[in-house]
Amino acid sequence: MNSVLFWTQETSPFNQRKDEQNVLMFVGLQGSGKTTTIAKLAHFYKKKGWKTAMVCADTFRAGAFDQLKQNATKVKVPFYGSYTEADPVKVASEGVEQFRKEGYEIIILDTSGRHKQEAELFEEMVQIQQLVQPENIIFVMDASIGQAAHDQALAFKEKVAVGAVIMTKLDGHAKGGGALSAVSATQSPIVFIGTGEHIEDLEPFVTKTFVSKLLGMGDMDGLIKKIKSVVPLDDQPQLMQRLSQGIFTLRDMYEQFQNILKMGPLGKVMEMIPGFSNLIKNAPGVDSGSKVKVYMTIMDSMTDDELDESKWLTGKTKDSRIIRIARGSGRSLREVNELLEQYKHFEKVMKKMKGLKIGKGGNIQGRNLNQVSNLLPANLMKQLGGVGGMQNLLKSMGNMGLGDK
Repeated sequence: MNSVLFWTQETSPFNQRKDEQNVLMFVGLQGSGKTTTIAKLAHFYKKKGWKTAMVCADTFRAGAFDQLKQNATKVKVPFYGSYTEADPVKVASEGVEQFRKEGYEIIILDTSGRHKQEAELFEEMVQIQQLVQPENIIFVMDASIGQAAHDQALAFKEKVAVGAVIMTKLDGHAKGGGALSAVSATQSPIVFIGTGEHIEDLEPFVTKTFVSKLLGMGDMDGLIKKIKSVVPLDDQPQLMQRLSQGIFTLRDMYEQFQNILKMGPLGKVMEMIPGFSNLIKNAPGVDSGSKVKVYMTIMDSMTDDELDESKWLTGKTKDSRIIRIARGSGRSLREVNELLEQYKHFEKVMKKMKGLKIGKGGNIQGRNLNQVSNLLPANLMKQLGGVGGMQNLLKSMGNMGLGDK
């Protein structure tokens, strides 16, 4: 597996300068989610107080300007485009020049989606770059096509100076394993990832968080931030300590279900919790919020001892307790067993995670690489190129000084 570039001395970091004009030119394959991603990035900067605008230079795809116009209106950002001018180079030049004169700090330029075999469109892209002189060229890559994007990424890199990469359609992080090797063809850093269809579903790329999710270890930093926003301050120290130690009882599970329901889209939160990503996926057709409420109803029928200690799950009274809990909650034996299986899986993952850190140089502290690889689904390990491929990925991050961030 090729090493993946995140930040290097040869690649300028994706830092825009406030109170100056930053033109960001977007390029990518048709269907990669480029135009939608532009709106997400415009929204991202607008929320931070940047004066932001969008330009549509995609005169090739029918409806491209209408889509950008609709997205710009939704995020309340000014836009430029034309229904009559067919020359994308002229539209790009006029739009960027207008917003430069008006003092916009972030000017995001959309170009036609293209394929490596479309020579004419590639030449058009080069002409736009030469005339507009953008501060950064961003390659938008659809993560769902995995390693198949490698040749496409290389073709773009050979034509224009790709300075950064945004990976889209990463709402399932398992897709990212194969896509990472394709990113290496651009020799450019990943700066954002798209994690869903909504305008808020764009996240700055944080290497440790991404790889942690990729390895099925969740995003404990992100989870803790969310927890702090909804858990009473008096309860936080004890809760934070228990999470960091890998301790989690059924009572903890119940309390976190209560908090999780306050945190927003349940699937996003579950993805952050080690071992919980399968909780919703394993129940197709069931509303995630309703499922959590069913589990809470079941736990309401448990005694304090059952909530605080898990020894009974392997004891002689287990079967009779499950029957009593099912009757008391009005739920089926299958649902009670399902909850307990999810809890045991979660408890197991938490214990394996305890003390697991990615150190400098890609070394894994507290647990050897083979043990960590056993936590991963076989198909994901194959995507990563086996244990050796995962080691290369971790080393590429460690060598960039990212392992301990």
